[in-house]
Amino acid sequence: MTHPTPETPHVGVRGEATIEVEPELAAIAVTVTARGTARRNTLKDITSRNNHILELIKEYGDAVEKLETGAFVITPELRERGRGERIRAYHGSVRISATLTDFTALGELTTRLADLDLTRVDGPWWSLRHDSPAYRTARQQAVRAAVQRAREYAEALGGRLSALIELEDEGVQQSAPYPRERSMRAAFAAAPAGAAQDTGLAIDLEPERQTVYAQVTAHFTMTPPDLG
Repeated sequence: MTHPTPETPHVGVRGEATIEVEPELAAIAVTVTARGTARRNTLKDITSRNNHILELIKEYGDAVEKLETGAFVITPELRERGRGERIRAYHGSVRISATLTDFTALGELTTRLADLDLTRVDGPWWSLRHDSPAYRTARQQAVRAAVQRAREYAEALGGRLSALIELEDEGVQQSAPYPRERSMRAAFAAAPAGAAQDTGLAIDLEPERQTVYAQVTAHFTMTPPDLG
């Protein structure tokens, strides 16, 4: 039993697009620690270090888009031996995160932070803004790819596209298949604020290009094919 071709045939395709763009944002995390035999002195030390780092980051003005304080911890260290719970020392830490848009300032700031005693710097983590034009570009390319693919199928059958029935967005993703986490730990005594800047030291951080992927599904009607 044969089934005749419908008067208005349909063709359904998937359109995909993958683009690579330069990052727009870079985030770093700074963890500063302190240790002392007295709780108050440890708290005073960690507070001083925290304030200094916040002031240093704020020096970069508009280059810093976001500055946030995360976990703040003061914990006692108990002696391993002896009777009773006797406190040996207190450990303090505070975690600060900063997001920058100026990658030249990022290299300089990272170097200055790493030049501080008992300070750990993690990152950078590169990303795009949520409203980045890259997402729109990827979506548009995915739609054009779907139209082109459907047109090629129709032409292969001796017909042509006549109307769009449905266009379904399957989402846009920003992927980083092999994220690289960079960590720098200061291994030398604290230098005065601005020392790295005065001596011209600044680590060269090469921005990691971001991959944006978009996918759509489209259904069209086409003119009757020429199957002769």
